[in-house]
This record gives sequence, C-alpha cells and structure tokens, in this order.
Amino acid sequence: MYAIFLDIETTGLDPFIHKPIDLAFKIYDIRQDVSIAEYQQKIFQSIEDWNLHDPESIKVNGYTYRDLEEGKRSEKVAEEVIQLLLSHGIERGKAFFICQNPAFDRAFFDRIIPVYTQEKLNWPYHWLDLASMYWVFLLNEEKNERSQLSETINLSKNAIGKRFGIEQEAVPHRAMNGVEHLIKCYRAVISSFSG
Repeated sequence: MYAIFLDIETTGLDPFIHKPIDLAFKIYDIRQDVSIAEYQQKIFQSIEDWNLHDPESIKVNGYTYRDLEEGKRSEKVAEEVIQLLLSHGIERGKAFFICQNPAFDRAFFDRIIPVYTQEKLNWPYHWLDLASMYWVFLLNEEKNERSQLSETINLSKNAIGKRFGIEQEAVPHRAMNGVEHLIKCYRAVISSFSG
C-alpha cells in the first residue's frame, strides 16, 4: 500500500484563475515506512498568467516570476508525473493521496493532470487529509480523558505539528518543505493511536 504525500504552491486560491507553480510529492510504502520515490518541480508561467497572481499567496510562498522562468512547462511536468507514478504501479486500490488540504491541492493538481486523464490511468481518487486524522485523535483524546473539546480548534498543519512538538514549516513555503512537514505531522498523529 502506497501513500502519495503531496503539496502544491500556487499563484492564488482560485483554481479557475490561479496556477500551480511548485509541485512536490513523495511516494511512501506505508508498510515499510520508507520513501520509494519523490518528485519536485517548479512550473513555468506566462507573464499573462503570472500577472493574475494573488499578492497574499505570493507572500506565503515567496516566488517571483524570475524563479518560475527556470520551471518546466505544465505539460512536461504532467508527462514526468505520469511516468513516475506508472513506473511505481500507482493505481486505485493500491495507493491514496495524503495532503493537508486535499480540496485545495486536488483542484490545482487537476490543472496539471486533468481528472479524466487520472481516471483513465486508474489513479486513486481518494485524497485523505491530515486535519481529519487529527480530528479523530482529538475525539479519542476527549473520550479517553473525559475532557471536553475546545470551543475553537486550529486544524492548520503548523498547529497540528505544534501539538506534537514539531517545528513549523519553513517560510517561505516550498512544496517539498510542505511534503516533509506533512509526513512528520502524519507520523506523529498516526503514532498517537498506537499508544
């Protein structure tokens, strides 16, 4: 069973306007707890697409147009990702994606590799999220300690990491840093269930 830990940096929050600019993932053999492959690539943007960026999003990831000039075109990134996932036998029933926020990451991943292409390749359509895993941890904790949930809950990856003594994700955000931070947080949450 494989987990594909994935993160994407973008030019904004709206996948109909903004573009993915940095894609990274690691394929993990869950049973062996070992990474078997990884991928990271900046994605070239036309100046017209870049000019549609959201300044707040760019503050978070720190990318400039010049940074992306050395990136690969989205079509080339799609080819490389398809080849890598196929070479490792990634398919539905044998793998799943894990993200901090799959609603966000999947929407932008679909801009690189359209959903119908993913379907033809029989790729996993289950995208798991760290926040839901952490939510189950909190419910278990409440039940076992007979305490009440807080009125407010921060489900950000940094907040989850902090709960387990993990440093915040490096700033400015880069997709591979996000993947590595996600894996640390995932391991901490999962290990909390085994005692």
